[in-house]
Formats: sequence, C-alpha cells, structure tokens
Amino acid sequence: MSNKYRSFPCLTLIAAACISLGAQAADDRESLFGDDLPAAEKKEESSGAGIKGFVQFELARNTGDPDHWSKMRTRADLSSQGKLGEGIKWKLGARIDYDAVFSVERNFYPGAVERDQRFNVDLRETHLDFSAGSLDFRVGRQHVIWGEMVGLFFADVVSARDLREFILPDFDQMRTPQWAARAEYYGDDVHAELLWIPVATVDNIGKPGSDFYPYQPVPPGFTARYRNQDRPTRNLDNMNYGLRVSTLQNGWDISGFYYRSSDINATFYRTPITGPTITYEPRHDRIHQLGGTLTKDFGDVVLKAETVYTRGRSFTVLDLTDADGVARQNTLDWAAGLDFTLGTDTRLNLQFFQRHYFNHNPDLIADKSENGYSILVNSKFLSNWEAQALFIASANRSDWLFRPRVTWNFERNWRWLIGADVFKGPELGMFGRYDQRDRVYSEIRYSF
Repeated sequence: MSNKYRSFPCLTLIAAACISLGAQAADDRESLFGDDLPAAEKKEESSGAGIKGFVQFELARNTGDPDHWSKMRTRADLSSQGKLGEGIKWKLGARIDYDAVFSVERNFYPGAVERDQRFNVDLRETHLDFSAGSLDFRVGRQHVIWGEMVGLFFADVVSARDLREFILPDFDQMRTPQWAARAEYYGDDVHAELLWIPVATVDNIGKPGSDFYPYQPVPPGFTARYRNQDRPTRNLDNMNYGLRVSTLQNGWDISGFYYRSSDINATFYRTPITGPTITYEPRHDRIHQLGGTLTKDFGDVVLKAETVYTRGRSFTVLDLTDADGVARQNTLDWAAGLDFTLGTDTRLNLQFFQRHYFNHNPDLIADKSENGYSILVNSKFLSNWEAQALFIASANRSDWLFRPRVTWNFERNWRWLIGADVFKGPELGMFGRYDQRDRVYSEIRYSF
C-alpha cells in the first residue's frame, strides 16, 4: 500500500467527535425556563408571541481549480415563543434555505447535490417547557449542548450537525436539534440532567459530488461508489439516552456524563472488493460515551477542559482484504484550552487536543496518539468593526486550516462579514484533501 494513503491527519478521526469552527459553544447550564436570563430578556419573553430571527444572504466563490461560485444562499431563520397558560411555555422554530448557485453554475454539480441543497425547509427548536415539583421538563425538538470548548466539539456529543459545508459554519448554524425529552433538577450546587431521544437525528453529510463530501481513500486503479447514508431505524434498539451531572465547587465548574447512542458521526463501511469499483456505505455505530468537563476562571484567564471515552465506534483501515474496511476501536479524546482577555476588546484562545486509540490497529490511517492545536484571536476596533483569525492544525503532520474574517456592524441589527477559508496539507489530509476548496465568502444579515 502506498504511503500516501497514510497521510490523513489526526483531525480526520478527531473530527468525528470534535471539530467545528468559528463560534463559541453556548452555556450548557442554560435553564429550561430562562431563569438565568437578565430581567430585560425575561420581560421581553413574557410579552407574548412574536416572530424573531434573521434573514441572511451568503455568497462564496471557490478559488481552486476550477474556480466557481459555490454558494448563493438566502437563509431565513425564524422562531416564535409564548405561553400556554400558567407554567407551560412553547417555542416554534423553522429555517428556510434557497441556494441560487445551481441556476448560475449549471451542470457543475450532480443532480443529487442540487436536489439536496437548492431548497430546504427544516424544523428547528420546537418544544414545550413545563415543571413538576423540583423538576423542569423540555419535550420536543431541541438543542442539547454538553460541551463548551471554543471552536471544537468534544463533550458536545448530543447535537447532530449539518456537515455539507464541512466544519466551516458557526456552531449555531451547524447544530441540528434532536427530538428529545429532557428533565433537569437544580439544587444548591448541583445540576442533574436526564435525556431520552426516541428518534435520533444524525449528521447530514450531503451527497457525493458536493464540495465537502467526506470521500474515502481510493487506491490507484480503483474507483469509488457511494451508497446513500444508512440512518438508524426507528426502533427501541436505536433510542439514545444519557445522564449528566454538574456541580460548582470553590469556583470549579465540573460535570460528568454517560451517553448511549447511535453515533451522530458516519462510519464508511466497505463491501468486499471483487473488482475495480469499491463501494462505501455510511452507517452509524451504536456507541457508549463517558466524559466530563471543567471550567475555572482565574481573572483574565479562563481554563477549560473536556474529555470523552468512546467505546464501539469503528474507523477506516487501509487493508484491502478486510471484509468491511473498518476496525472497532475504543478511544479517549481530550482537550484543554486557555482563554485570555487582552485589554478590553481583544481575546486570545489557545487549545491543545488529542485522540488516543486503545489496542491501536496498525492498519488504521491514524497514529496511536493523534495531536492537534488551535489558535483563535478576536479583536474589536473602530466601535463597530471586529476582526478574527482562527488557525487549526495537526501536530503529527503538516496539515492546517486558516480562517481570517472581518465583521462590520454598519447599522442597528445589520452586519456584513467578509472572510476566507484556506486549506493546506497532504493530498489525503483532513484539510489538505480540500486544497482545491479554498474560498472567499461574504454574508450580510438582518436580525429582528
């Protein structure tokens, strides 16, 4: 086997549990009833139903070979909330997308990609909140955020993600709500959370031929064929459930959780090779996850760390004689980061992360321990401008992504963003494989 098929970086396999860029995770201790909101927000919430959200136009041009327009999308994200009598609250959310790029770049993308991405209507957070004694309940389609690392997914194992633009969108745009029932208990220093997901939602990886479809390594002389994503069937065996407990002790915010689920990440299983065509099918393993988080504020520096042990997930192997092309591996992911406040308007975040494979299979693409790091700098200037740069890379090999951008809040409720996404690395690296997917982009948003 050629050595180039071993050039995937650590992030190829770390990304299954950890990577997303460009936004900070929301506070995972959010009260279901908004008890932690400022008084002004509570007053606004109690004033009755109204439509809130944003309308956004997104334009992107791929600068690789061949260069082309890759996105001309208009997105409307709308929600409304109110009360159903005393003690019951409701929320209804929807997102509507229309991408005109398929009318401009005719015949550039396969028909399956156009059908998947031209027009979408998605139900977003749609749920009821109510109380029973000392318990708060949320039932319906909802976000469940268990991690809070900047720019990365580790302990945030519950929410599915829209990966049709790889890991480039902001967290709030990537996350896909789950149909779930959640109960929460708040004590003096303890918060306990019980979660049940009867019908699991998994990552949306798109269709073959899209810009960021997760293609698998194909040896010389072979071609690849991809079957449709095999999503978990709706039965008792595929239900997800979990428990999370957190406490605040002497300024240390510590949590631990257990989660049993159909993996939101897709594993590409391979059929036995009998000719020049290799057939892959994305499936979702049943996995166990045990993890925890901690946060500590040291004045101008905040320490954050997360760890997750995963049992039952499979990974691609390079042995062409292997029956299904994957090997089951137990892994330990961990990340530690420091967030620095530099003056009043500048922030620096440094993070290091690792995935360790127990009983490492020598035919895996990854090394036994895969390491990576990220650097985020954010600064505000001229009262209504903001600049940000994010660099994330493998420490095992040269493979990285660089994301500079600038935002102008030119009017009340209006913002204009201009940025770039630059990929570099080996041909089959996590970022290097998208070397021809470098892009410049712009977004203009009106919020209401």
